Amino acid sequence: MNAGNTLKKLGIEKTFDYIYKDPDKHMPKMMDWADKFADGEFVTQRRMIREAITNPEHPYYEYIRRLFKEVDPNVTKTLAVNFFINSALVGWKKEEELRAKYNCNIPWAILLDPTSACNLHCTGCWAAEYGHKLNLTYDEIDDIIRQGKELGVYLYIYTGGEPLVRKKDLIRLCEKHSDCVFLCFTNATLIDEEFADEMLRVGNFVPAISLEGFEEATDGRRGDGVYKKVRKAMELLRSKKLVYGISCCYTSMNYDSIASEEFYDSLIEMGAYFVWYFHYMPVGNDAAPELLPTPEQRMGVYEKIRKYRATKPLFAMDFQNDAEYVGGCIAGGHRYLHINANGDIDPCVFIHYSDSNIREKSLLETLRSPMMMAYHDNQPFNDNMLRPCPMLENPEKLRAMVEKAGAHSTDLQSPETADHLCSKCDQYARNWQPVADKLWKENRAKREHKK
Repeated sequence: MNAGNTLKKLGIEKTFDYIYKDPDKHMPKMMDWADKFADGEFVTQRRMIREAITNPEHPYYEYIRRLFKEVDPNVTKTLAVNFFINSALVGWKKEEELRAKYNCNIPWAILLDPTSACNLHCTGCWAAEYGHKLNLTYDEIDDIIRQGKELGVYLYIYTGGEPLVRKKDLIRLCEKHSDCVFLCFTNATLIDEEFADEMLRVGNFVPAISLEGFEEATDGRRGDGVYKKVRKAMELLRSKKLVYGISCCYTSMNYDSIASEEFYDSLIEMGAYFVWYFHYMPVGNDAAPELLPTPEQRMGVYEKIRKYRATKPLFAMDFQNDAEYVGGCIAGGHRYLHINANGDIDPCVFIHYSDSNIREKSLLETLRSPMMMAYHDNQPFNDNMLRPCPMLENPEKLRAMVEKAGAHSTDLQSPETADHLCSKCDQYARNWQPVADKLWKENRAKREHKK
């Protein structure tokens, strides 16, 4: 970190110390500082945050105050510095420079699987097909992070398997790479008081806890008693003043529960700070295509999540339906890539076809490989940002890229051909297209009218 960025880091730390003395009075000072050092970036986002800070009628007015009143100060400051300074300002600028230099995608985040092992066996979960014997060593994960930081990547997201099977190693990595943010998708059943204390100590580890809705829906997919264990883990994290969020996979079976206002409100009551909604993907030979949401259900999620996050104090992301905000598909290193527990580098956490392995190639070499360049050269895969995915909404695109790149299935337990995977999406894509095209046309007309 150069001298200028060091000063920015010290500045935000001092700003937070100042805010804690009187949050209501001093929070606007934080935005004055952010405006000064943002170099013209993230204008819309900064304007929205300022409105939330200063307007008592804004749904996020109290939400932001929770960050200062209900989260441990060390955690808040650590996450703020690592995310806003290291990842958003320092990292993004470097990534843009390298994208231009090498004419390839450079990711903003790296998803990786520390292990394929998991203590649950959830219905329709692609990870279950990887088996329980694969692991990235501590040194391999450490080297991935080292290479990532050289490219400007300061955000690392653990998937699995169940990452917390390796929780001691994950804490060691938080300690060594204290300038990074680590998000972890987890079933939360392995979170205990000792681990919560370790999270509090390092300050840069944030769990995203998987829920399928209320108790019946969650236990129906994840096993009896899981919902109660998750609630217990959340109560523990809240008592320790830690930041945590929720990860929800919506399917044709749990749609009514998981998209309900009652469920959304319950997440706020549980103390969650964010929720990610993921569309079910029929990945793996044992996948259940009947779990794919209908067009009406997907449309319902689209409408409900946008309504909730505009009116309720919980930051929500809809992974499939929010593509318009990020320019379509973000995989293939465009904004992220995925490294599985065998070291195979996939373009997406849901698309397991690769021509590279981290044990054989550097990250930069991988980003210039045929499979990743196929993403780079073809993104966005559709002008309609409500049809962003080369698998789910444009399956012919994934078939062509895998064949051209000569990529292989990275599922070592039960390899699945691209044609087999995409065949489960063909009818879905046809059914969703007219709905998505109509909605996209209506949205575009609204945007043009506002101009």
